[in-house]
Amino acid sequence: MAKKILIINGPNLNMLGTREPGIYGTASLDDIKAQCVDVGRSQNLDVDFRQSNHEGDLIEWIQKSPGEFAGIIINPAAYSHTSIGLADALSAVNLPVIEVHISNIFARETFRHHSYVSPVVSGVICGLGPAGYTHALNAIGELI
Repeated sequence: MAKKILIINGPNLNMLGTREPGIYGTASLDDIKAQCVDVGRSQNLDVDFRQSNHEGDLIEWIQKSPGEFAGIIINPAAYSHTSIGLADALSAVNLPVIEVHISNIFARETFRHHSYVSPVVSGVICGLGPAGYTHALNAIGELI
């Protein structure tokens, strides 16, 4: 039976493909979702792919994940740099978590260099574009 993986995407990622293509590329979030579902299937992982612009939605999805999901991949987007609540939720669920960023947050504005999420996750992938999600699926498969 396939293990279930929750992939969570934070604010503004629904605008991928049109939002700042010089930074984020031209792939849409639906393109990334399709790739993740295909890669997951090839690794016997059942991918549940979600996006919300609302911090509370992300936190509730995380809180409800134990018992249903074997691991979490999260692109917290801007909430990486602002949300202690998101970090607390990830810490509380005791699941393997991979943080993903499409852009290299360390090559951008100084305020993006700090992530509240990074210290509480199993690993961080940034700057590899949409392929970061594929790498995260490979990594989460190893962790679970």
